[in-house]
Amino acid sequence: MKQILAGMVLALLAACTLQTYPGVKEAPVAPESAPQPAQSAPTCPVCPVPPKPEVPGPAASAPTPPPPAAPFSAAQWSELPDWSRDKLDEAWPGLLASCKAMRQPEVKAAWMLVCEAAQALGSKPSTAQVRSFLETWLAPQQIVNADGGREGLITGYYEPLMHGSRWKSAKNPVPVHGVPEDMLQLDLAEVYPETKGLRLRGRVEGRKVLPYWSRAQIESQGETFAAKTLLWVNDPVEFFFLQVQGSGQVQLADGSRVRIAYADQNGHPYKSIGRWLIDKGELTLAQAGMVGIQNWARANPQRLSELLNANPSYVFFREESANGEGPKGSLGVPLTAGRAIAVDTRMVPLGAPVFISFALPDGKPMQRMVLAQDTGGAIRGRVRADFFWGFGAEAGKLAGQMRQQGRMWLLWPKGAALPVVTN
Repeated sequence: MKQILAGMVLALLAACTLQTYPGVKEAPVAPESAPQPAQSAPTCPVCPVPPKPEVPGPAASAPTPPPPAAPFSAAQWSELPDWSRDKLDEAWPGLLASCKAMRQPEVKAAWMLVCEAAQALGSKPSTAQVRSFLETWLAPQQIVNADGGREGLITGYYEPLMHGSRWKSAKNPVPVHGVPEDMLQLDLAEVYPETKGLRLRGRVEGRKVLPYWSRAQIESQGETFAAKTLLWVNDPVEFFFLQVQGSGQVQLADGSRVRIAYADQNGHPYKSIGRWLIDKGELTLAQAGMVGIQNWARANPQRLSELLNANPSYVFFREESANGEGPKGSLGVPLTAGRAIAVDTRMVPLGAPVFISFALPDGKPMQRMVLAQDTGGAIRGRVRADFFWGFGAEAGKLAGQMRQQGRMWLLWPKGAALPVVTN
């Protein structure tokens, strides 16, 4: 059984690996017993003495890389840019929601007394009351990259609106799939700890468990693919970006709307199609935003499949009511526009408040407390966040422009052990 599990792990890790490296081959070595050619005696009366070969000194050892920097640096509230001006009452509902949804035992333990005090303060405190509460119960910890840097990438995401139908038509040819019936969710961390935190998804073929189908393989199966089709939508490129965002709304012909929310993913790593276009020389870095990619796709319809299949990741959905609240993030609570971010949970626990500081593309500062309530396949690293802009076209425009450098501070209960960082 353990050999079977080992095979499963190796196959699935091959699908989950973000980067691969070529193998290194050793040069062949002659066997020690190989006969040596005979040496003839010198015929000259006096032969020159060959110079004594230099004996090489000890090989210089490669410098030892410095250890990664400590992930947190204690800070003062006064060090947070414009902390005193933030309208903290706007973030309070998100904090209360996080308190109810925290799942990790060590995180719940750290926050238990803080959350009890927060509930006692009520649902609508003033900004001054929230600021006093936070400064009493929490302490800011600036997040530091492994190389010691304190800035990182801040991107943006949103909830898009698409048009669609309950049935397939020439107008709506793109399927929205639910979770496939044949996809396995594998948790092997108890036997193979190195797989902890990996999203392992597989399928059974005979007596083997193989990585689940990639995007290209799913698309090639068409309507024979083993998953329920929830809806049909009108545009493959817009649907691709909806998959990247993680959720969206679909307006039907009768004017009603339904929300399609993230349900699962095929286990393959996310790969940027913008980066693919840059590497192919099709777009520059400045052009490879959402609008630039959409324009390229419409100008090159014959290469659309090639473009989209450059990202093997594929997201599956569930249908929810569009009830006026934001979409639910990975924490399971509705996201508030402008007050929620997606993070790398190896660094920042889901549910924790974070103070974030960056400049918008137009140069205006964005400095506020947000809640870490979501995750994303492309969100990897210490100082790294995806800022949630909300619903609709305007939010999409703002999100599509985002690729900013910024700083982050974790707001953590005083006296509680800091999170264990694994990245």
